[in-house]
Amino acid sequence: MDFNFPAIGIVHSCFKEKFGIPRQPGLAPLACAEIELLPPYDDPTAFEGLEGCTHLWIQFVFHVNRHANRHANKREEWKARVKPPRLGGNKTLGVFATRSPTRPAPIGLSVVRYRGISEREGKLFVQVSGVDLLDGTPVLDIKPYVPYVDCVLEAENTFAAAPPELIAVDIPAALMAVCIDYWKRTGTDLAGLITQVLQQDPRPQYQQPDPDRIYGMKLLDLDVRWRYQLSENQHRIQLIELLQTQHTNPNP
Repeated sequence: MDFNFPAIGIVHSCFKEKFGIPRQPGLAPLACAEIELLPPYDDPTAFEGLEGCTHLWIQFVFHVNRHANRHANKREEWKARVKPPRLGGNKTLGVFATRSPTRPAPIGLSVVRYRGISEREGKLFVQVSGVDLLDGTPVLDIKPYVPYVDCVLEAENTFAAAPPELIAVDIPAALMAVCIDYWKRTGTDLAGLITQVLQQDPRPQYQQPDPDRIYGMKLLDLDVRWRYQLSENQHRIQLIELLQTQHTNPNP
């Protein structure tokens, strides 16, 4: 059976490309986004009562996944096993035992912090943070997070029993000054956001850090570039450059 669902909104996120996005929601609490509600779902009365909630479930589409807009026969493209990043990208696991975006239906589910409703230029927006959502992501539904049923204290997942180990991030004084200026201009804690994102170690886990290679990602209206260094037998990330991009609005 096939079903068609409307997109109720579009995400405007600080993450402008896939590389660098935290692999789960909540890992970078400063990562902000807003969901622009599309007509006819941009009715403020549809969100009455949400002020009593701190977190939301967001159902969305992995819209840049190569399977999202496939035109070939679905049965021919079906893959029962995938290579999740948690296993380094070189081992397989059953697709329904993972959160891989490569799925029969490219639908994602994230818990995010709710920051309120805003209106601007005749449009309605849901403000959220702690996101793992790419800019331009279509949203299928928004539901309140209900702690007494959604938080299962005895739940276990031996495959992902603990969060990944964080890697240290060094921001040189000159770039910290850039971050402070950015905060004064936009109100965004750029140094904190960069640290939260990079400490998750964005590189593919099967790939050894290359000290001679410069890595980069698009974040807000910036190109963020860094390299890996070996310090006391442990890898560290050193931020080396912040470049302004063509984006005119630094906010999501």
